[in-house]
Amino acid sequence: MKFLLSVILIALLAMGAEHFLPWWSVAVVSFLVSVLISQKPGRAFLSGFCGIGIFWLITALRHDVANDHILSTRMAALFHLPNYGLFIGVTVLIGGLVGGLSAWAGALMRSRA
Repeated sequence: MKFLLSVILIALLAMGAEHFLPWWSVAVVSFLVSVLISQKPGRAFLSGFCGIGIFWLITALRHDVANDHILSTRMAALFHLPNYGLFIGVTVLIGGLVGGLSAWAGALMRSRA
């Protein structure tokens, strides 16, 4: 139950934070939620990874469908990726790692305190 609550809370708070703050604010959100909701570090990493990954996937797909995949296709070509889907996947992976590592740090800080 804590895991699901943490994933939903991270995704929703990250949506609000990224609307007004820079992209890296998702790391702060993931860290703070992980400090407030007690979980083992591995579960905290997974909840941060899933929360931010799902949020970035929804955001990327929303923007990508709106412009008929033009920007993501050009960015995929710039990075020598075969298609735009792989570019979106890499984007989600990077966002998930940012969220997961910051949540992991928050859980470790809570366990040490």
